[in-house]
Amino acid sequence: MDRSITARLLIAVAAALLVGGCDQLGIESASAVAARREAEGKAIGGGCRYSARSIEQCYENNKRAEKAAIFAGWREMNDYMRDNKLDAQPAPAEPTVADKSADGAASDAADEAPAASAPEKKAKKRA
Repeated sequence: MDRSITARLLIAVAAALLVGGCDQLGIESASAVAARREAEGKAIGGGCRYSARSIEQCYENNKRAEKAAIFAGWREMNDYMRDNKLDAQPAPAEPTVADKSADGAASDAADEAPAASAPEKKAKKRA
């Protein structure tokens, strides 16, 4: 009987050590994951407010983040900016797919236009 109690005690101690080492193995607890997601949502919301994006745009652009956390961050940043009289800093407009293709066509035409007009200029100078 003494050996079975000792064996059980050793197993219990080993299990406690293994479970306690989960953080060192990179396994996050549920509360740590929830806290990280909350912090990320608040950061996203604050960034959206600072860059002059509406809360609806922020929700649309960040579908995987929690809406409550995004709103909390947006509201905190809104209060901070109002209290400190800060202006929003809009991000530069990102070109759409249509804009990118139009820019590509325009640059191709610009590359070809000087080459085609150079012989015409020489012909005009001769005349």
